Amino acid sequence: MMNLKDHIRSIPDYPKEGILFYDISTLLADGKAWQETVSRMADIIAPLRPDYVCGVDARGFLIGAAVAAKLGIGFVMVRKKGKLPGEVTSRSYTLEYGENTLEIQTDIMRQGTKAVLCDDLLATGGTAGAAIELIKSLNVSVVQAVFIIELDFLSGRSNISVPVSSLIQYDD
Repeated sequence: MMNLKDHIRSIPDYPKEGILFYDISTLLADGKAWQETVSRMADIIAPLRPDYVCGVDARGFLIGAAVAAKLGIGFVMVRKKGKLPGEVTSRSYTLEYGENTLEIQTDIMRQGTKAVLCDDLLATGGTAGAAIELIKSLNVSVVQAVFIIELDFLSGRSNISVPVSSLIQYDD
């Protein structure tokens, strides 16, 4: 089995001093590693039989859309404030280096359906937690959150109200 960590580069002091950024650009640039990543995420999600994969702006769009296409199900964008047309609902939250607001279109998913959240990184859980609560506010059940990378030392999964899976874990 391919070691996906070999395809992630670490960039110190980005986006600000003291942060070690795990960059998936190198993973995306390697066709075989990217295909393996999407396949592994799809394998985790398929047994849950969701109706939608939701991805968080912006890297979650790449991941979620690819996984949804592989599974033959819908993809829904959770975007930064002011980026979606039509009626939206929003949720503000704090993340490890600032604050943000996410939005989702209110008429894009059918009530009573199931969704999975996909994103590149689980750090403190602020973004994922807000996205999950936003999706749930539309009467859609979020059955799992799946990430490429999880920073275990930040205990982000403790801030998320659904089961969590990740392909790669970092302990420091």
